[in-house]
This record gives sequence, structure tokens and C-alpha cells, in this order.
Amino acid sequence: MVDRGLTGKRQLGAYATILWALLLLFFLRVLGQVLVAAFAVSFLPPMSEWYSGLIAYPILLPIQILIIILLTKVCLDFTRGRGFFVLQRPAAGRALLWFGWIYFGGMVIRYIVTMAVHPERRWLGGTIPIFFHFVLATYVLVVGHYHAKPRT
Repeated sequence: MVDRGLTGKRQLGAYATILWALLLLFFLRVLGQVLVAAFAVSFLPPMSEWYSGLIAYPILLPIQILIIILLTKVCLDFTRGRGFFVLQRPAAGRALLWFGWIYFGGMVIRYIVTMAVHPERRWLGGTIPIFFHFVLATYVLVVGHYHAKPRT
């Protein structure tokens, strides 16, 4: 483990806390969708609200599980203060920031277009996938910020 000093450890801990919170939100989204798809639970919105239909759900679910595994590894590295994902890489950080902002901006455009094309959905109808893409984009931005910032 690299000695980051007290301030560096606190900053790393703050990043870890934010990343774990974002991962939890995404995990709950995947869990909610599984509960609706497999058990048709009535206390959650119907599948049409969870799923945009761009990727067939039997393909989407394994992708979501892989994303959860990757994000968990990132969170664990940040929590421990060591590992592949905490070795600062400024160029990778800048690339992640660019990607994250494009991803985030794409979701803003997607929301605007969805609301324009489907006025009956205003303001929150059909937005579960969009909201959770915002969560993932924010995760990318947080990791990118960590890597792009000057070393402490």
C-alpha cells in the first residue's frame, strides 16, 4: 500500500464511500428488475418501467452482473487503498472523465427526447433505466476524477 498520509487516506475513503453508495443503487436496480421479471412482485413498478428493451433481458442480466462484479472490485480497491484501480493513472482519469461526461450528457439527451416523444411519461414515467445510467455515469466520473487529480 502506498503511504498517502492522513489526508490522502481520508480522500480515498471519501471516494470509496461514494463509489459503494453508487454501486448499492445499481445493485438495487438489478435486484428490483430481477424480482419483477422472475417473481412479478406487485410492490415494484412493472417490467416495462425497468427495461428499455434495447438488449434482450436474458442477455442484459449477465451484463449487469458483470458490471456489479467489476464495480465491486473497484470499490474494494478504493476501500483497501491498494490494487489495480487505485494506482493513479492521469491519462486514464482524463479519458474516464471525457467518457463519463459524454455518457452523462447522452442520458440528459435521452431523457429530453423520451419526454418529447412520450409526453404521457412526464416527468418520471419510463425513467428507471435513464436514472440508473446516470448512476453508472457518475461512478465513471468519480473514478475518473480520482485518477485525473494531482497526486497527494
